Amino acid sequence: MANPNDVGRNLARRGPEMGGNVLRQLLEVAVNGGKVVPSAKSAAAKALVKHGSVDAAIEALISTHLRLATAQGFVTNVGGIVASIVGLPANLAGVAVTQIRMVATIAHLRGYDIDDPRVRTAMTLCLLGEHGVGQLIQRSELPTTPLAIATAPVFDASLDALVAEKVFGEMANRIGGRRAAVVLVRRIPLVGGGVSGVLDAWHTNSIGAYAKTQFVTRRRLAK
Repeated sequence: MANPNDVGRNLARRGPEMGGNVLRQLLEVAVNGGKVVPSAKSAAAKALVKHGSVDAAIEALISTHLRLATAQGFVTNVGGIVASIVGLPANLAGVAVTQIRMVATIAHLRGYDIDDPRVRTAMTLCLLGEHGVGQLIQRSELPTTPLAIATAPVFDASLDALVAEKVFGEMANRIGGRRAAVVLVRRIPLVGGGVSGVLDAWHTNSIGAYAKTQFVTRRRLAK
């Protein structure tokens, strides 16, 4: 069995086209759901009814997805479905679906059409978080933010491909990086195997916080 570092290098070498295909599959599962997980729209609607306001629903959804990101049985189950299609390790695929679904619920509640390709590009870019996006813009590797992409007058296919390349590259790097971090921390006394879930939760929380700043309210949603 190939180790995670080898998987990461192999994925990175397969390039932007592979990245685009992978992310489209992840988006499809995250937005439309399936047997294992309800759709993003359904989850958002249920949270809005339960909590009574968009802001309260968003906070509840972020908390829910944080718990899902640390539930290794759940993410492996979801990831196993995606991994069989896109070739990612099941845990990474499951966490990515969880994070994209969280971003999609935020975007939907804030009044964005999550079936719009511009919005989907923006949702994908949110996976890099504020720091990751900021660095790419500062280095002129990306032209703008998720908000600007989601509200652009037209869909930019070349920008979508660029975002896919950057996000896919980060996902490939995380495969090896997570393994190294887990191996290191597990050597510390009294620290058990839950470190991977803690890292996933921290990353998921930062993505949720960033998505809230990017998908600003566009219209009022009927309750």
